[in-house]
Amino acid sequence: MSNGIVYLVGAGPGDPSLITLRGLECLKKAEVVVYDYLANEQLLNYAPESAERIYAGKIGGRHNQGQDEINNVLVEKAKAGKVVVRLKGGDPFVFGRGGEECESLREANILFEVIPGVTAAVGASSYAGIPLTHREITASVAFVTGQEGKDKNESNIDWDRLSLGNGTVVFYMGVTTLRRNMKRLIEHGRSPETPVALVRWATTPCQQVLVGTLADIADLADANSFKPPAVTIVGEVVALREKLKWFDRRPLCGKKIVVTRAAEQAGEFSEKLAARGATVLECPTISLVEPESWQLLDLAIRDLPSYDWLILTSGNAVRYFFKRLDALGLDARALTGCRICAVGPKTAEEIRAFGIKPDLVPTDYKAEGVVDEFSRLDMHDCRVLFPRADKAREVIPIALKRMGAHVDSPVAYRNIFPQRLLPETLFALEKRSVDCITFTSSSTVQNLAAMLGEELMLDMLKGVAVASIGPITSKSCRDLGLRVDIEPEEYTLNALVNALEAHFYSKTKVDTSLATDNFN
Repeated sequence: MSNGIVYLVGAGPGDPSLITLRGLECLKKAEVVVYDYLANEQLLNYAPESAERIYAGKIGGRHNQGQDEINNVLVEKAKAGKVVVRLKGGDPFVFGRGGEECESLREANILFEVIPGVTAAVGASSYAGIPLTHREITASVAFVTGQEGKDKNESNIDWDRLSLGNGTVVFYMGVTTLRRNMKRLIEHGRSPETPVALVRWATTPCQQVLVGTLADIADLADANSFKPPAVTIVGEVVALREKLKWFDRRPLCGKKIVVTRAAEQAGEFSEKLAARGATVLECPTISLVEPESWQLLDLAIRDLPSYDWLILTSGNAVRYFFKRLDALGLDARALTGCRICAVGPKTAEEIRAFGIKPDLVPTDYKAEGVVDEFSRLDMHDCRVLFPRADKAREVIPIALKRMGAHVDSPVAYRNIFPQRLLPETLFALEKRSVDCITFTSSSTVQNLAAMLGEELMLDMLKGVAVASIGPITSKSCRDLGLRVDIEPEEYTLNALVNALEAHFYSKTKVDTSLATDNFN
């Protein structure tokens, strides 16, 4: 056998977190990844940067490569000694042509392994709140291809058996043949009143569910322009959806929210929003980079014993300060005798990760709040180290100097902005499909204006809710002509997420009171 190997990995139904641990293990060591249309592209981030990525899905509704071509690619790459991951939506052996690919690999004497995945029927039913089986309703379920028989004179599906009894039937890839398949079930004895659900883009933030009956689901699909990819669930269990649905009851479900934080910071915030159902578009308007020179910060660090206070106003300041401390061969012990002020609970948490408990955490997280706290102390002749961003406001050092303190404020990091927006985000803004944009600092809004131009930014954000983390950022928004719709009382990411939830939940209550229950 060749030294190469092919892993057929089930990518799951859409949500990238539903891939198995074994699937991730294989991706992390892949030298070649051959992926299809229904495999979430976010999973490609787990493959090494050096891995070759080959798209074998659909373009414009047509297959980019035929099955024989895909089989040849797998064989050729493995024969070259490569570790190949064939990343397939759902499960490789459930309507995934995995069996055909394995046959080709076996004929070529290529070693392979099949990693199961969550198949579309299971993912769609779970995320739509429809149990495929239920002790009091049905004990059987059938998975059927919705496209079978399209080019055949005779069907291999036993429609009589599918139509009799109360078993659940799930059609894969059956939107384009929906009317024909529903008609066949009725013709073979299934009640026209049998509940039916179509689940589109299951388990993703774009998931849509359309509920009807065998008699009317095709008309509803036409009326709502319901397009593939979707699965069709037929059976009495569909009636449980109204009681059991959970995915589309999350407070930010269906909302498309732009996050403008720096790429290295966006993950945590994005995860919080996605957990509440939002579709998150990351739009880094800041890149964090080292200062042009470390000279001033290095001088201050070497003289740490002489300082009375160290003020750190953000997680970024914490990370860059301690990174430089380490680069100079020092650690937290160098701060012995120096009191530390952390601005905000998140900054305090970052400091505690280095084994240090901050001496002061102002209740007001603005620079003015820091000044107010220090105004209650005797700062005369105190030495203060304030490592900062290059564009930080001068409120703190100016005020402390007026109190008689000696303040050194070397640049610990710089905020620069990327040259262009991510294409996906720009496209969404141009299409007017964004519901909200979030700004977590003045730099994020100012940089967006610089990247797009103020006039274009204002035009693109017409009708888009603007969420600001606090009053300083809000002022920057208003200075540029933006109306701020959402601002939390506490200036933290958690508070901003809660404010977004409250804002859209109140709007959703009004909107849904006027909506029908067919398409939700």
